[in-house]
Amino acid sequence: MIRVLHTADWHIGQTLRGFSRDHEFARVFDALVALVEEREPDALVMSGDVFDSQNPSGEAQRAFYELLVRLNRARPGMTIVVTAGNHDAAGRLVAPRALLDAIGVHVVGNVQRSDGAFDIRRHLAPIRKDGEIAAHVLGVSYPTASCLPGLAMGRARDEAGSPIVRAVRDLYAALHDAARPQITGLPYLVTGHLHVAGGLESEGAERRILVGGEHAVPPDVFPEDADYVALGHLHRAQQVGRPIVRYSGSLIPLSAAELAYRHGVSLVTLGDGPARTEHIVIDRPVDFRRLPETGEASFGELGDLLRALDLDPALLVGNRPFLQIVLAREGLPTGYRAEVDRVAEAFPVRVVDVRVARVEGPVPDLVPAGVPMLRLAERDPEDLFRLAFMRTHDVEPSAGHLDVFHRARAGA
Repeated sequence: MIRVLHTADWHIGQTLRGFSRDHEFARVFDALVALVEEREPDALVMSGDVFDSQNPSGEAQRAFYELLVRLNRARPGMTIVVTAGNHDAAGRLVAPRALLDAIGVHVVGNVQRSDGAFDIRRHLAPIRKDGEIAAHVLGVSYPTASCLPGLAMGRARDEAGSPIVRAVRDLYAALHDAARPQITGLPYLVTGHLHVAGGLESEGAERRILVGGEHAVPPDVFPEDADYVALGHLHRAQQVGRPIVRYSGSLIPLSAAELAYRHGVSLVTLGDGPARTEHIVIDRPVDFRRLPETGEASFGELGDLLRALDLDPALLVGNRPFLQIVLAREGLPTGYRAEVDRVAEAFPVRVVDVRVARVEGPVPDLVPAGVPMLRLAERDPEDLFRLAFMRTHDVEPSAGHLDVFHRARAGA
């Protein structure tokens, strides 16, 4: 029996509307190290998006490498597998491989081939228990176009199905075949960083990432022999299609759309029957609240709602709660987003999302019935702005709105 801690989507270096999250990352990494000390897993698998940017800051890189050292010290015999996600520069991630190998960290970047064949040593990591190999991890990073066999050469146009999905399926099948001689009879975990069909996305937080306009693959692209599929990319912890195909979710909410998520990691037990998973919630280092908790508030009520939070005015910036504010449409001032910031400045909060309640009832068509369809280039930009504003707010734009539009257009 072996235990694997499955985690993903750290997004080190992320900011929310310009606010640093370094304090939160430090706290959840402390919690991750404590979990390793407490649960004593045999392996930790990180399924992509280590960083939020392909060009992470020095501070973000330092936080990552310091965490790897702390995890190794917390459990020296633990195998650590890290795969590149779509936010990561795979080459940058694998550059210090020689040093990371020395502390049991197996880093997987883009698919490696030698003379046309997969270099399976770059993808297959053994998990040891009591000095013996007890399981394997097949690490597969985010599948770029160059990683997908046959895609660049093209396929016959009359072949059924999506060529992107077929190429992802072929990639996993080929890697599985290359790994098969070494994995026979042992528990076998496969990773992936992509959107699997049926998984719940976070609004505005996750890019639709597969090439060619495709963004989701069916859960049967992964090898049937796998005991567990450790996924990254979607930030909500969830299973997709089969109980063994799972997203661990991110460690902290990465957008206001994730307020209701139970962020944490998955502890997977393999080797004594079907894989068993336990989702371990990690407490949020900083509150992330919706204001009001339900429904919407008028702009005039905003100050009272902020006052009712009863927060310590001396609260350090890194500890101030993030707020999503939902406002009623009626009575909104022109430039209401700036007005919200002006009101919130008097309180120890960080406003990261302001939404206007949806209009109830039918939404007007952008193109009225009977009007000939025009190409976008033939439409007047102001007409498009008026139509979009009407669809969003159910009222005509005011002179003030039009003035802002024209100033923005002139500066574009």
